Amino acid sequence: MNLHNLVRDNIRRLKPYSCARNEFQGEASVYLDANENPMNAPYNRYPDPMQEALKAKIAKGKGVRPSQIMLGVGSDEPIDLAVRIFCEPQQDNIVAIDPTYGMYQVCADINNVEYRPVLLNDGFALDAARLLEATDAHTKLVFLCSPNNPTGNLLNRDEMKQIVERFAGIVVIDEAYIDFSSEASWLADLDRYPNVIVLQTFSKAWGLASVRCGMAFASEEVIAYFNKVKYPYNLNLLTQNFVSEQLDHKSRKQEWVAYLLSQRTALAAHLEAIPWIEKVYPSDANFLLVKVPDANALYRSLVARGIIVRNRNGISLCAGCLRITVGTEAENTALIKALNETADIPG
Repeated sequence: MNLHNLVRDNIRRLKPYSCARNEFQGEASVYLDANENPMNAPYNRYPDPMQEALKAKIAKGKGVRPSQIMLGVGSDEPIDLAVRIFCEPQQDNIVAIDPTYGMYQVCADINNVEYRPVLLNDGFALDAARLLEATDAHTKLVFLCSPNNPTGNLLNRDEMKQIVERFAGIVVIDEAYIDFSSEASWLADLDRYPNVIVLQTFSKAWGLASVRCGMAFASEEVIAYFNKVKYPYNLNLLTQNFVSEQLDHKSRKQEWVAYLLSQRTALAAHLEAIPWIEKVYPSDANFLLVKVPDANALYRSLVARGIIVRNRNGISLCAGCLRITVGTEAENTALIKALNETADIPG
């Protein structure tokens, strides 16, 4: 596969914005290149546009090379960049599992690219053959979220492998919830599969959703295109420094994950004990998909009590379902108490 042939012509020809910090490597004693205010260091200076120090730290922990990393404003930035780099508007298309994370379609719609959802099977299982049937010569991207949102389940790795090996385009594997799963990441396969982009985030297991730092991992060729198209200073200094500090506390993150996994088990058991709850789906993420008799009514009842969950009643294969994030023990207890007191909903 020639990756460059998948890239839009105008992106291949694009001359990216270049600043002096791109052209100069190292430390200088006098900076007079960027029209910055010389006072209020270090915040007066533009941040490292390539986040070299932070990437080096992440690479060490992930077992990849710094040149295989692109850092973005959450995972949404690399999702949008992938669409902009590979998909010609009104010509190319994207194929994705359904249901799944909604931003894939939003980015496709914003960029005027056809989006083709392919329903999962019973139990939210991936059928590689059926998904591949939906692709054609103009399909540039396939999105696979595993563990999937909102269903919570891991996609079968053998089915995913069939898509990665048979699809003549880019496969984006979104691993936002991988820390809550027993499945190995696809990061170890990057050198074997140059058409794979793996997305991960600091928002979930690391508890840094408000910091907005997402990670895209791919071949050096793909990352080079990400760096070519992204805005030059997309990740500010405060974010870079704070995320770097958090990486020094990996054991704390692991403690949080272990706690949330124990709470996930307890919350599922409490939900299953409520007679009128129809199904609690298995989960490899930090949330549970729960089927109830009237999702809309139950959602409104919980909101009235100040408890906010996600109503997924209106999306494919999730009729009657609420998505419930695993909270602290006190938060989960408050939810169960509210559900037990909501006798009128099932009727």
